[in-house]
Amino acid sequence: MSEGLKAAFAKCKAEGRNALVTYVTAGYPTVEGTVPILQGMQAGGADIIELGLPFTDPIGDGPTIQGSNTIALKNNVTTTTVLNMVREARAAGVTVPIVMMGYYNPMLIYGEERLVQDCREAGINGFIVVDLPPETEAIKFRNHCTKGGLSYIPLIAPSTSEGRLKKLCKIADSFIYLVSRMGVTGATGTLNVALPELIEKVKQASGNKPIAVGFGVSTRAHFQLIGAAAEGVVIGSQIVNVIRGAPGNEPEAVKKYLYEVLGRSDDGTYSNSNDRQTAGGVESKLADGVAAVTEQVELLAADMLDPEILPSRIGDFGGRFVPESLMDCLIELEKGFDEAVRDPEFWKEYESYYPYMGRPGHLHLAPRLTEYAGGADIYLKREDLNHTGSHKINNALGQVLLARRIGKTRVIAETGAGQHGVATATAAAKFGMKCTVYMGAEDCRRQALNVFRMKLLGAEVIPVEAGSRTLRDAVNEALRAWVVDLDNTHYVIGSAIGPHPMPTIVRTFQCVIGRETKESMLKLTGRLPDAVVACVGGGSNCVGMFYPFKDDLSVKLLGVEAGGHGVDTPMHSATLVAGQKGVLHGVRTYILQDEHGQVLDTHSVSAGLDYPGVGPQLAEWKDSGRAEFIAANDADAFDGFRRLSQTEGIIPALESSHAIWGAMELAKKLGKGKNIVVCLSGRGDKDVQSVAEELPNIGPKIGWDLRF
Repeated sequence: MSEGLKAAFAKCKAEGRNALVTYVTAGYPTVEGTVPILQGMQAGGADIIELGLPFTDPIGDGPTIQGSNTIALKNNVTTTTVLNMVREARAAGVTVPIVMMGYYNPMLIYGEERLVQDCREAGINGFIVVDLPPETEAIKFRNHCTKGGLSYIPLIAPSTSEGRLKKLCKIADSFIYLVSRMGVTGATGTLNVALPELIEKVKQASGNKPIAVGFGVSTRAHFQLIGAAAEGVVIGSQIVNVIRGAPGNEPEAVKKYLYEVLGRSDDGTYSNSNDRQTAGGVESKLADGVAAVTEQVELLAADMLDPEILPSRIGDFGGRFVPESLMDCLIELEKGFDEAVRDPEFWKEYESYYPYMGRPGHLHLAPRLTEYAGGADIYLKREDLNHTGSHKINNALGQVLLARRIGKTRVIAETGAGQHGVATATAAAKFGMKCTVYMGAEDCRRQALNVFRMKLLGAEVIPVEAGSRTLRDAVNEALRAWVVDLDNTHYVIGSAIGPHPMPTIVRTFQCVIGRETKESMLKLTGRLPDAVVACVGGGSNCVGMFYPFKDDLSVKLLGVEAGGHGVDTPMHSATLVAGQKGVLHGVRTYILQDEHGQVLDTHSVSAGLDYPGVGPQLAEWKDSGRAEFIAANDADAFDGFRRLSQTEGIIPALESSHAIWGAMELAKKLGKGKNIVVCLSGRGDKDVQSVAEELPNIGPKIGWDLRF
């Protein structure tokens, strides 16, 4: 089946023209309309078709393809649906090669070997996997493809380093997909002026393997300009736009558009059959030509890449599952971070800001809460007393210092409850850096106070309207924005999530919580606590509290997730309690997903816990049994909120309220004579309005009749 792709390029070369590669999302705009659109593409002159496997969180795609993914998923398109579409297309006379293009998680959940076998049977010729760069998983997947006779097509970006370029080219067995510019997919109207040099660099590294160039291509002029140097041209977003603009007439509209791009007349003849030679006079040095059809493809060793750039793993978790455009930036970030943490002067500077942050933090017994709970003594680690009102400043200030050290002049961040956004905006203001914060539109509504605080601090706040309009969507948008401005921008991620080294960076700066807890408990009680408790969303305060205790096996580690309306309903965010292993936002971890690998919507009364993934360190602790994770539903969180407020005079954040409830339950089980420390990760000023809105619904469940 991979031979079909090689033959397509060889045929185009023999005819003196460039290969046209077209894209459409399977199931867009309807399931029934996909096969006719594929027929329209073939009739219009497409040499290869990329059929998009829809995914809920396509971080490498712009609004156009994001939107087509959303509609396809609403049409209940699954991997099985896509395979059936291809079978139907082949039966209907579509003969051009078809490549499945998409993100790794749906393929992983389907089963890689099974997918390759079923794709071959259905008539698919190969794969482009957007977020599977050539690390161990890509080599394995490519080898499955090779054994099954299918092609694995790597993506190369303008940011790809010389070293990675050679390794990516080695993986290619039919052609190379070259991303023309940094950023996400979308028809921009302009092309990268440095594209000819980039194409030539890839040719030299690959030994003149065929190259297809995509991203931003929309016109015949683009097709001709790219055709001056490359063997193929990829058009995606503009085709989706054409489809959207021709309801009921999509196949004919696609055919007409492709005729325009190719310079064909209505009778199908070319007005200029040799675009390669006339569009600039750059002749391809392609040497393999038709001989490529019989090229023997070898299996690749899993260790073909340099070990020093293989991303760190924590057991089965971690890694870098991102579009190629982000890979070298993450490697650069890892090197810069490693140098910083090994430099005593960096830590000296960081710790010089402890008074500014409000460190060292406070820890004290909560006597009336202890009395109410009955059982073990409950101590509070008061991260709510930090500057900006939460633990988030520990990480935000450290990352802004890191950003300055590695030469960045601007920072971006995502935020859910707003506390990380406020902390990042604060640190950026402190050091005179520009700051942009992405926040789900629903979170902007329920955390309006923090939105105003960020703006007061000089940050730009961008509401994210996509998806569920919460934290997950803010992460998607921040990753998309980062890839556009890698040269001058650092992404200050707020939780222990994302591709390596992001979880490690966050854990490193948040470990101050657990270290201080250890020191304070030894001073106060002469011994370590019997348990430490923290709430879990993505996991920043939890991993910071737990990590210094990881080798102290006498200390129980208890994480409390957001149970929402109950883990037996779809309305929760309890990833570790109810999730499965998968890949989201660049990291292999536990996520909330359906049986097809699509990420589920979540719910929590607390915006900061409303996330369908979790950090890889916590995922490993779940598997190893080092930590226990439970879920507190919305009513439980309100009970924790109420009890701490009315027993200790401390109004906690709704996120922290989950941990308070968990600590009260654990205190009863452990009994008197034991000590528990709970991380009070943030204060509740930001949540008072949300509590007031929800109290009529939740108050009666916990016997709280508070009238305003």
